[in-house]
Amino acid sequence: MDSRIMTALGDRVLSLGPQPAADGLYKHFKLTRDADGVAWLLFDRADSSANTLSSDVMEEFDAVLAAIETERPAGLVIRSAKPSGFIAGADVNEFRGASDPEIVETRIRAAHAVVDHLEALKLPTVAVIHGFCLGGGLEVALACQSRIAIDGARFGFPEVMLGLHPGLGGTARFTALVNPTQSMALMLTARTIDARRAKALGLVDTVTQERHVRGAVKDVLFGRLKRAKPGLLTRAANLGPVRTLLAKRMRSEAEKAASREHYPAPYALIDLWETHGGNKAAMLRAEQASFAKLMVTPTAQNLIRVFFLREQMKKAAGSGNTIKHVHVIGAGAMGGDIAAWCAGQGLRVSLADMKAEPIAGAVKRAAELYGKIIRKATEVRDALDRLIPDMDGEGVRNADLVIEAVPEKLELKQKVYAGLEPRMKPGAILATNTSSIPLQDLRTTLARPERLVGLHFFNPVSRLQLVEVVSHDGNDAQVMKQALAFVGAIDRLPLSVKSSPGFLVNRALTPYMLEAMVMLDEKTDQRLIDAAAEQFGMPMGPIELADQVGLDICLDVGDMLRAKFGDLLPPTPAWLRDKVARGELGRKTGKGFYTWKDGKAEKAPLPETGPGVTDQMIDRLVLPMSNVCVAALREGIVDDPDAVDGAMIFGTGYAPFRGGPLNYARMRGVENIVSTLRALSERFGGRFAPDPGWDNFK
Repeated sequence: MDSRIMTALGDRVLSLGPQPAADGLYKHFKLTRDADGVAWLLFDRADSSANTLSSDVMEEFDAVLAAIETERPAGLVIRSAKPSGFIAGADVNEFRGASDPEIVETRIRAAHAVVDHLEALKLPTVAVIHGFCLGGGLEVALACQSRIAIDGARFGFPEVMLGLHPGLGGTARFTALVNPTQSMALMLTARTIDARRAKALGLVDTVTQERHVRGAVKDVLFGRLKRAKPGLLTRAANLGPVRTLLAKRMRSEAEKAASREHYPAPYALIDLWETHGGNKAAMLRAEQASFAKLMVTPTAQNLIRVFFLREQMKKAAGSGNTIKHVHVIGAGAMGGDIAAWCAGQGLRVSLADMKAEPIAGAVKRAAELYGKIIRKATEVRDALDRLIPDMDGEGVRNADLVIEAVPEKLELKQKVYAGLEPRMKPGAILATNTSSIPLQDLRTTLARPERLVGLHFFNPVSRLQLVEVVSHDGNDAQVMKQALAFVGAIDRLPLSVKSSPGFLVNRALTPYMLEAMVMLDEKTDQRLIDAAAEQFGMPMGPIELADQVGLDICLDVGDMLRAKFGDLLPPTPAWLRDKVARGELGRKTGKGFYTWKDGKAEKAPLPETGPGVTDQMIDRLVLPMSNVCVAALREGIVDDPDAVDGAMIFGTGYAPFRGGPLNYARMRGVENIVSTLRALSERFGGRFAPDPGWDNFK
């Protein structure tokens, strides 16, 4: 056989030491010993595709370590037997619903004891790491004396995404090993790093290929390889006066990203290190109490909920994607970015437009995107090769899925479909990226309306994970299944919605943005309106968002929804039409409500003595979103309240720490929401009237 094929195969098969006996003593671990007397401990969590640390796993781990101690092998190798990676962290299921910090602390203390037990073994220990090594998994690796990374491994601490910081000794061990300016930055941002970067930081001792694992293990265990040791700078950065200085800088960085009130974890981590850095025993103890305190905060519990919403939406996509070639019509901002994303995810994509310039622009943006998200230059090249400019629209004939992303005009779309449909192959799906036109109107001219679906992406496509998968009355169920699987296959989260004006997300966002226009009419400073939304936790205020989306698009969607829902929506001010007529469309023209430079809105700070944000301003902006979400459930547009919350978080960036607009309503209390809406309705008009759906909302 060709030696290159052998090499490639050799790298795919994990080198796991001697063959373990079939009837091992343990449920989640296999323990063997090689000819050199070295023990190989393979972690293989039962009934799971990935290794995670649950309390029963930790209990068994401790029993295995006790057995190893009595057997006194020449050394210990810890490896995962899962192809997916080393350990993906703690079992997040065990975090749900935690409300008593003392119970959490007791459990975390028991888990700490196991990791301490590993660290205290009187024999050389080495972790061999492939794939993902995250959170608790990295904390187990840090308790070993040495770490070998297989090329392609990824390391990181994602805990802050759950409103927590590392809790199995990672805060103390990581900052002692790797310079705190870098180790703290990794914990504070949840970024992952590759094996080479981990080696440069001193987190791992060596990087090797799978086929060289046994040799590397021997070199490490028998002292032939120099271990990574904390340097002088690392030790200096952990000294008291330096910690105080660095911690101050870290806090001001953290404040730019998130407030302490909404996201306490980064600040708790900085406090922990500032107080105890350099004193391992004290820091390990304090970490347990700090972790337990964070675990029971509403922020952590809501972010844990969001973690499961994402998993649930991934499951809803199903598997078995059959779509290999996508043809996109319209290379504007949305069409071009959808095409680029699909090609980046491994699909063959042909991109058609009437003119060459938009296609060229789309390819240029694709190259910029791939440069940021794809690590290897050869893979960037391959992705660009899969994105095929198609001026003649010939790709239609071979495409499994055709996505139409032309401007929002019914006649134009129907004209495009008339030319398309006869050229599509029999099993192909026709999808529209419309954000406002009901599918019932689009399907009237089609010969095969059952094969038409909506695939509504959000801007920017590369950052917002949601895709609304829109069905109409005459859909073929199999087509809908294929559309959902396609969304999952391109690493996006699908929301099944029935066709209705604005679907879910635009219908819920429109009152938020239009209410901001009414406030402007009332002479409220636009920066103050944005500040009110940001204070609630929105990623950006409604005025800045309108500029981002484009004021022409906001106007179109607003008009279309007002035609359907009338006075349930705020009126559209006449001056907004004038602004659009003058070509002040927001970010894309450089001027809207704000002036835009290099993709950023220029904002002068608000005067300190002027009016401030009030609760009423926040309620006027955010409560209509919850109200619309309840209406959409009542009307059967969407049937799962959890998916509604997920859609608003992943499609609009709705404050994740609040767990979504319906979860926010539950936490604040439905009675409170309804009475506040009634009061607003009396003061500002019927658009705030609570939806009848609140009566049955749980």
